Amino acid sequence: MAKSKAKQAEFIKWFGPLLDALRDLGGSGRPKEATDKVAKNLNISDKVLEEIMKSGTPRFANQVAWARQYLVWEGLLEENTRGIWTLTDKGRKTSLSLEQSRDIFLKWVEIHQKARRDKSREDIVKDQEEEEPENIEHTFKPNLLEVLQSLSPKGFENISKRLLREHGFENVEVTGGSHDGGIDGYGTLELNPFVSIKVLFQCKRYKGTVSRAQVGDFRNAMLGRAEKGIILTTGTFSEDAKREASRDGAPPVELIDGQKLVQLFEEKQLGVKPKTVFEVDINFFEPYM
Repeated sequence: MAKSKAKQAEFIKWFGPLLDALRDLGGSGRPKEATDKVAKNLNISDKVLEEIMKSGTPRFANQVAWARQYLVWEGLLEENTRGIWTLTDKGRKTSLSLEQSRDIFLKWVEIHQKARRDKSREDIVKDQEEEEPENIEHTFKPNLLEVLQSLSPKGFENISKRLLREHGFENVEVTGGSHDGGIDGYGTLELNPFVSIKVLFQCKRYKGTVSRAQVGDFRNAMLGRAEKGIILTTGTFSEDAKREASRDGAPPVELIDGQKLVQLFEEKQLGVKPKTVFEVDINFFEPYM
């Protein structure tokens, strides 16, 4: 029983490290910056970083996002919708031990249990372990990913072409060839009025993980043909693949995973519609619990 409970509340151990990571970043950072900093500070293994939930979200990133949500409720991080995690004045001065983190966790689980009388404490924690925080940026991300993953390979190539155009690429074309070394298309990106670069792209409609070898194969195919390469996938990239993409001395390859892909669709409202909802401010009701 104790083992199960510890597993369900695994994200508690990231409370303190997340505060430390944001301090290291100067008090604020984007979700990926903060998550990467926690991983780097604690030397988190590739195996942990690459574990994926059913929704397609990396489990470690989701746990750090839940840690952030509890720190927001506790007043240690600001609550905003700009995609930046920011320490409050209280958060800047606070360091948390595992025991203190557990106390914060239990406090807020109890508050939410009172607010949701149909849910037991165990059910609430289990939901949090398997779902994403309601307050993170991409509330409907899993649905959009499922749609993208359901497209035909050709359809995903064409929607990627449309996405690149929406984000400023010109002369974008899908090659459509089966013997082009893994190159699915190309386009031109104007850096300034004087300089433009040719970019090759590859589309991988995956639910799994793109490997280091696949990134290397794509780079080999683009050598001598373009200054830049992009791999777009509805899945994820292994940590080795990320290191290969930015390896010193080799042409850089930009990696767009499922989470980033959703963000890019949202920024241009491409295939998605904005929705305004009211969210309960549980901090307001805390004194009345």
